[in-house]
Amino acid sequence: MRVRVPPGACDTHMHFYDEKVPGAAGTFLPGHFPVEDYRVLQKRLGLERVIVVQPNAYADDNRVTVESIGKLGKAAAKGVAVVRPDVKDSELGRLTKAGICGVRIMTLHGGLLGFDVMDAVMARVHPFGWHANLQFDGRELPKYEAQIKRLPGKFVIDHTGKFLEPVAADHEAFKSLLRLVDTGRCWVKLSAPYETSKTGAPKYDDVGRLAKALVRHAPERMLWASNWPHPSARKPAPPNDEDLLDLLADWASDAATQRKILTDNPAELYRF
Repeated sequence: MRVRVPPGACDTHMHFYDEKVPGAAGTFLPGHFPVEDYRVLQKRLGLERVIVVQPNAYADDNRVTVESIGKLGKAAAKGVAVVRPDVKDSELGRLTKAGICGVRIMTLHGGLLGFDVMDAVMARVHPFGWHANLQFDGRELPKYEAQIKRLPGKFVIDHTGKFLEPVAADHEAFKSLLRLVDTGRCWVKLSAPYETSKTGAPKYDDVGRLAKALVRHAPERMLWASNWPHPSARKPAPPNDEDLLDLLADWASDAATQRKILTDNPAELYRF
């Protein structure tokens, strides 16, 4: 690999799936992807820490996510869960103790929680120290920028803003993303370029231009993630994880910035 992975490197977005746990009605289960498989990937890439994100397939049944964090150990793993606005304080307390530190707001197809319930959900989880983890079509950012800015505490935006049709760096929607980063409370995951790129592998140049612009703008607010096991891109073959990590050599060319993105920034945000 071209990227020398520093100690304490963190994968900030991935999912676990257990074939014994049924998915929610109408959702997609990509297969059986347990902790044991992910540990192999961690060792291969030199990653030490991980943020386990609740997959859409399980809606607000957080069992697999919580059990997986327990197997990995809370010193090296934390999680992002899905809870409804009527969740009980006792359940939020249990999840927090189990290592959950964020709630997933996913406005795209398959997501349970959208912008319509975001404020109500955050009002419930913010007192427990959770942040908001947001995934949406970045082209809609100007419409929701003000609402996102009103969020209490910190918030994280997935997949380089996930512009379903990648935009230019001078596009108003991308400027909106930069303004959110400028709040000082916003982090962005540089991840899953294959989900939105129109130029394609190996460089994903259209998404890469946005990633480079974000790194130039605020390297101290960028994170990296694998999005393993690449649930939307399993066929004909999932992307190569080493290649995805090596994109950082193009997006953040110096070792000090790569260390920020892989180790220092997630340690600050997730309190490792």
